[in-house]
Amino acid sequence: MGRPSKPLLDRERITTIALELVDAEGDFSVPKIAGRLGVQTGSVYHHVDGRDGIVELLRERVAVAIDPAPLTADAQPWDRRMADWARSYRAAFAAHPKAIPLLTTSPVRAPRVLEQYDLAAGLLLEAGFSLPDVMPVIIGLENVVLGSALDMAAPEMMWELTDETATPHLAAALAAMGRGRADAAFDLALTGFLSHARSLLLP
Repeated sequence: MGRPSKPLLDRERITTIALELVDAEGDFSVPKIAGRLGVQTGSVYHHVDGRDGIVELLRERVAVAIDPAPLTADAQPWDRRMADWARSYRAAFAAHPKAIPLLTTSPVRAPRVLEQYDLAAGLLLEAGFSLPDVMPVIIGLENVVLGSALDMAAPEMMWELTDETATPHLAAALAAMGRGRADAAFDLALTGFLSHARSLLLP
């Protein structure tokens, strides 16, 4: 019998199963991946650099949906470019919110992801930010983006009032809130963040 035309196990399949586990359970294990693929645990390790290697494969898989084009759109102002990148970044992680805690507690090593950070740093330097301010701006933007991505996975109504008379101000505010609260909150946070970032620009 000849060999199968397509390998039974490769990095793409491992990443797909790992992401399915993370989406469902918030984490993965190599034995679970092996079980889903119908192979021995040791076989998985032949294709990846341990658990950390799988985490980086997950990071690349999620981040491939982030559009880097805004970071190189020279005709646009820096803040418009960062905002467009932030929206794409948010959408990519909103599709896999349970991956956020896993990926934010592990150092970034994936080359394609690091390339986007480098583009963002270059954009901020080109815009006139001082070197010490570059990473705080990028990290601050990530805080807004990832917090909102988690919020998008939450129920539309996060507050259940058992007695509206006990919390009348909250009840009134909730009643006045339209649908799409996650988008409205993100727009507010992003606008405020970029407004403050502008104040850091070198004179």
